[in-house]
Amino acid sequence: MATFPLKIITPDGIAFDGQVKSLSCRTICGQIELLARHIDYCTAVGMGESRIIAEDGSVRRAACMGGMLSMIGGECRLLATTFEWSDAIDLERVERSKARAEAILAQKGIDKHEIELAEARMKRALVRGSVAGR
Repeated sequence: MATFPLKIITPDGIAFDGQVKSLSCRTICGQIELLARHIDYCTAVGMGESRIIAEDGSVRRAACMGGMLSMIGGECRLLATTFEWSDAIDLERVERSKARAEAILAQKGIDKHEIELAEARMKRALVRGSVAGR
């Protein structure tokens, strides 16, 4: 299977820079998988699991939260707001975040904005937990 160059960049720096066989990630329009020789493409990234199949055939999974994805001239760039490899996710932190979101959502009389923030926190926790194997 042919490969293509992929660079994953976050505000903290470069998370990945190398050749891959495929990249799969959640966009705002749904899941997409990019392969070598894909047409030029640009989209906003949603919140979900990203998966790469490296040049050697190994699979790496990550939690990806927002950003932009482009495939231009055969080169792929993922500019992610948050990108965490599955082996780097702290499951205790995931559980604490989920518990805080559940506690907020269980309260009565909270405003719409607080509900939206708690729901977003919950979704991030669920994505991280799923990617980390929980």
